[in-house]
Amino acid sequence: MSGLLKSSIGKKIAMALSAFFLMFFLLQHFAINILSIINPDTFNEVSHFMGTNPLVQFVLQPVLIFGVVFHFVMGFVLEYKNYRSRSVSYAKNNGNANSSWMSRNMIYSGFAILAFVALHFIDFWFPELNTKYIVGDMSGLHNGEFRYYHELVEKFHNPIRVGAYVIAFIFLALHLLHGFNSAFQSVGANNKYTKSLKSFGTAYATLIPLGFIVIALFHYFNHTH
Repeated sequence: MSGLLKSSIGKKIAMALSAFFLMFFLLQHFAINILSIINPDTFNEVSHFMGTNPLVQFVLQPVLIFGVVFHFVMGFVLEYKNYRSRSVSYAKNNGNANSSWMSRNMIYSGFAILAFVALHFIDFWFPELNTKYIVGDMSGLHNGEFRYYHELVEKFHNPIRVGAYVIAFIFLALHLLHGFNSAFQSVGANNKYTKSLKSFGTAYATLIPLGFIVIALFHYFNHTH
């Protein structure tokens, strides 16, 4: 594995595999969060299960954190190597003619997403760790009811935070629009299904971030006005 990661092709394949893993997680995360609009009680029950199940907490969650760190670190490493390997200056190389705006700015959308991940951890993950492992409350209850829906809604009272979430998901959409197809190319998925994969990738990159934006705006406008 270490030998594979030393080559550029190996790094790209590892980057693609981590991208697939994170895209699957993103879909699962959206499926849970959309329940906060459809059925708050079910959202509470699923959130409690995910927050207290040992397999999720002590196996899948560390794997997820590793996947996030690995993906971003590998992305920055590849970007730096690409920067160092450019032998033709921008004055002689028309970037607009050779690549899309999204592919040339993946590093910036990546930084924006990384900042959002930090905000998301501050908003939800760190308080959850404090409640469960420092305060020692594993019940998931607040005033006799599950607290998860209440805590989610509380976070979307602040218009600045909601705006930050919306902007972050716009950057995520831009990142996915290029990253989805790039990941399949890295693992050699260039065949008769390429056109269908591109269509699916465009739909995924548009609809999933849009869905998260709808969730944030729904709770803001329905619980603060």
